[in-house]
Amino acid sequence: MAKKNTLVRNASILMIATMLSRIIGLIYRRPLGEILGSVGLGYYGYASNLYSILLLISSYSIPMAVSKIVSERLAKREYKNAQTIFKGALIYAVIVGGIAALLAFFGGSFLLPANQQNAIPALRVLAPTILLSGILGVLRGYFQAHNNMTPTSVSQVLEQIMNAVVSILAAWILVSTFGQDGGTQAAIFGSVGGTTGTAAGVLTGLAFMIFVYSINKRTFKRRCIRDRHTNEESYRDVFGLIFLMVTPIILTTFINNASNYLDSYLYAGIQGMHGMNADAISAAYGEFSNYYVPIINIPLALASASASAMMPEVSGAYALGNYRKANASINQTIRLTMFICIPATVGLTVLAQPIMGVLFPAASRLATMLLLTGSLSVVFTALCTVTGGALQSIGKQKVAMINAGIALASNLVILAVMLLIAPQLDIYAVMLAGIFFSVVYCALNAISIKKYIGFKGQFKKTYAEPFIASVFMGVIAVVVYYALFGLTRRPSVSLIVAIITGVFAYIVFYVLFSKTKEEELRKFPMGTKLVKFMKLIHIYR
Repeated sequence: MAKKNTLVRNASILMIATMLSRIIGLIYRRPLGEILGSVGLGYYGYASNLYSILLLISSYSIPMAVSKIVSERLAKREYKNAQTIFKGALIYAVIVGGIAALLAFFGGSFLLPANQQNAIPALRVLAPTILLSGILGVLRGYFQAHNNMTPTSVSQVLEQIMNAVVSILAAWILVSTFGQDGGTQAAIFGSVGGTTGTAAGVLTGLAFMIFVYSINKRTFKRRCIRDRHTNEESYRDVFGLIFLMVTPIILTTFINNASNYLDSYLYAGIQGMHGMNADAISAAYGEFSNYYVPIINIPLALASASASAMMPEVSGAYALGNYRKANASINQTIRLTMFICIPATVGLTVLAQPIMGVLFPAASRLATMLLLTGSLSVVFTALCTVTGGALQSIGKQKVAMINAGIALASNLVILAVMLLIAPQLDIYAVMLAGIFFSVVYCALNAISIKKYIGFKGQFKKTYAEPFIASVFMGVIAVVVYYALFGLTRRPSVSLIVAIITGVFAYIVFYVLFSKTKEEELRKFPMGTKLVKFMKLIHIYR
């Protein structure tokens, strides 16, 4: 197995892979959107949302749960128990994933809004993927527990590449063959093609993880042979442990992400009650779910990578009673996440129009306004991810679940009130309710972490310094973009140059305002390269 890595190294590996995956996912949305059209994207979005919910219930949190449980056994060198838990988790994933897959295939008519039944064919294509994703999640979590993030990272990139290629090809073939009328049939078959890519991607990722496991299988067996612990756990114990551990995490993640599905259900129902056309609802939600959300999810995916890397470190330290180390790891993870997410929020806000115009020229002005007004969700949602992961790492899964439940209830009430009182807000109400959910959830999590392990954040280092540097970055990026666009009239080139300039400006201003020392900067992702850059421009001597 790979040698033990540091938290930042693990987070960096996952962040790079996640960033590549999200960028690939973002790029293919453009041709896919042009093939499907707004209505087809709406069907695709509703099917994907319900698929995500069933995935959350059955397997989405399995990597995190397996990582936590196995890392605790590895910290105590209980290798036989770790292997037993791994096998038990596979059985659990097959059973629960199989049930969820059957529900997706046969229950779509009951689970989708009445005016969005055309999304059923796309959902049925996704059904087998739920089962495969559960098995894939167990394998990823097992390797993460060993502080080896490379297999997960590579499988994520391969999965997204296959997803992009097959989605575009399948959608184009199906629309060209069966949707020549350009109407509803084209939208339905296009959405089926898009979801076919998702299934192909998961199958590719699973094949790679099985290959990696087969290579390391002998190493796992040798460690089990050398294990002299006598307190071996039975499969009955393991299933009970997995159920008690996985269930709260799954419910927490489900509640945390169910807002997307429930918000879409409420939105379609209430706006339909106001007399809004079903295709108009699909089109508006298509812009929200396929243009705005994927862009927002890029920096949020980095927060998820940080939380995944943090889990084994915090769980291991907490299991050994080392609360100081657990607190330090949580603080480091939050600071690393905000170092990336705060400038990402500012950048998405000030460059919303060129970003949306370059990536999705087929998108309407609605998508641009959603990005402009909704970028703030990045910071709060990222904090939700990390603080929720911290609570789960210290065994407070039920607390995280309760916090998420309170936030979800608040979210639904706010959304319903906004749509009933001010239906003209339309899809903006969904965006605002999502931000409200994140604010409530991360606030409750922060209170809980402080209560159970005395966690104290570092406001100046974590939030103030990145924000000040981001303001200067935003001004420079906007000036560079519009100045260059005025000269070249080429938005793509102008945007790329503005982003690159903004990134370097942010790093320089951050180092200047925070007075970050050379040794400290080396601990950041790509820290050695950042130090070399600082020396090149004479910030460091």
